[in-house]
Amino acid sequence: MCGIIGYIGNKPLTPILLEGLQRLEYRGYDSSGVAVVCDDIINFRRSAGRLRNLNDLITRSPIDGTYGLGHTRWATHGKPCEENTHPLQDCTGRIAVVHNGIIENHRALKHQLEKEGHRFISETDTETIAHLVEREMHDDGLENAVRRALAFVKGVFSLAIIATNDPEKIVAVQNGPPLIIGEGNEEFFVSSDVSGFLNHTKNIAILSDDEMAIVTRQGVKFTKHSGLVVSKPVHQVTWDADKVDKADFPHFTLKEIFEQPSSVRATLHGHTSNKTKVTLFEDTDFAKKNFQDLERVVIVACGSSWNASLVGKFLIEDLTRLSVEVDYGSEFRYRNPILNSKTLVVGISQSGETADTIGAIREARSKDARTIMICNTPGSTATREAEATIYTQAGPEVGVAATKTFSSQLVCLYLLALSLAQARNALSDDAAASHLEELSQLPQLIEKTLLCHETIKSVAQQIHQYSSFLYFGRGILYPIALEGALKLKEISYVHAEGYPAGEMKHGPIALIDEHVPVVALIPDDGAFEKMYSNMEEAKARGAKIIAITSTGKEDYFRSSASRQHFVIPIPRTRSFLPVLMAIPLQLLAYEIGVCRGCDVDHPRNLAKSVTVE
Repeated sequence: MCGIIGYIGNKPLTPILLEGLQRLEYRGYDSSGVAVVCDDIINFRRSAGRLRNLNDLITRSPIDGTYGLGHTRWATHGKPCEENTHPLQDCTGRIAVVHNGIIENHRALKHQLEKEGHRFISETDTETIAHLVEREMHDDGLENAVRRALAFVKGVFSLAIIATNDPEKIVAVQNGPPLIIGEGNEEFFVSSDVSGFLNHTKNIAILSDDEMAIVTRQGVKFTKHSGLVVSKPVHQVTWDADKVDKADFPHFTLKEIFEQPSSVRATLHGHTSNKTKVTLFEDTDFAKKNFQDLERVVIVACGSSWNASLVGKFLIEDLTRLSVEVDYGSEFRYRNPILNSKTLVVGISQSGETADTIGAIREARSKDARTIMICNTPGSTATREAEATIYTQAGPEVGVAATKTFSSQLVCLYLLALSLAQARNALSDDAAASHLEELSQLPQLIEKTLLCHETIKSVAQQIHQYSSFLYFGRGILYPIALEGALKLKEISYVHAEGYPAGEMKHGPIALIDEHVPVVALIPDDGAFEKMYSNMEEAKARGAKIIAITSTGKEDYFRSSASRQHFVIPIPRTRSFLPVLMAIPLQLLAYEIGVCRGCDVDHPRNLAKSVTVE
């Protein structure tokens, strides 16, 4: 997610915009800029990199005005550079736009606008909005031009727009990412987060999807996109500015767990342009040129990304029949791996700055292998090293332990498996459409899964004192058992191990007694009976069982569900079960960490990005 700030009022404008951007830094960004109106001219200042670069630029070349916009950009289309930095403008320079989200049909819009004579400067999807508004500007106001422009747009977006030929006005639009209006004393704010203006006013109105705010010095008018006027209540924020970044959540980690419906939705929106095809790369022919003659796939990663890689192995081998190896980034280049031009090496890194994974990608390229990255950070080192990148588009993740980025990595691996299968003619369009239809239901299923939170909080309060846990899963859920154990170690400092359930009697059963709770992933599929038998064996040795299973299977456990054993049901689905199973494990680790008094957002000894070996 990016940061939007807009202001119209009587105070000095540029300091307010810069302060707002600084407050929004936590959201993550790779460039920043402002657009300031003075004497009927929009003055732009934009800079890639950290916000201090923009501050330095404005110090050297000051600007100020009476109203304007600011933005911190998290790149999705086009590399981080000054030309792609928001605010973006139209051909005339009389319109400025800032945008969060994705314009799905921007390529078609750009092609049509270029045929009409519009000249594009940036590589972004956002610039199409500026040109559409320019085309639709008549003499009936900026808001009506925006309404007409949006009739051509598909995607998820929040927008703030100004135009000098309709001065002293900011038009803000929401269709997905949040926008909030701040109402002060003869001044008004637009922001993607209340933290952007909380030092100036605590009176806010929250836009909903399909709504527009028309902000002038005289006040704010709220309408639907269609123009129908709506009334919006004004709320007063009761928390302090230093806490607002977490919204209503006590920790970033919990907030980000609950953001997974929207982060997975963003991942899907960014890579599924129609019902039968997956679009993973800016070069739309990349898959066709690079996937057809492959003989082998190697996935390299570290930590949670390595656990995601194991899920990817199941998916890719099942859909493509290609052999897949999974390797630790930290080990890969130290064993002289066997690679050639018919090997695809896939690196996975949330930050794109993981030193071990970067080293693995460089090793792969030195041996003529094809390389792609799955990453959440545009412009990062790993994305520059690889030939192509699949962006998870999960937005910035503040909590050190991966939550929403992990689920988005799983979705990207599923989409990669589909793309490989289609490029190699191993999957028909009808079959691909069936997979994509199932994936499209995933955000709603995640929302239902999150309803287990209160149950898990109660379970955590009863088991947090234990010092060792075992996690078991079978098949594609075995990597999720590994991830659940890793989350518990990271967040609560409790020893935990994950195993394939079939390996239980080959060693780990020796650890099981009344002092070692067992977390079991029990899907409603062919593995159910085997997993159930494994848990009966654990119960016979005194273990406390935490069973995560499909809704409707609770009766199997009800006779023994007591203070000794717990059942956590999740939605039954034909969709992508690894994501749904991971969420209760994230919540369990979080709640046990809270019960134990741990700093769950910033666990000891851990960094968000491991940039040195």
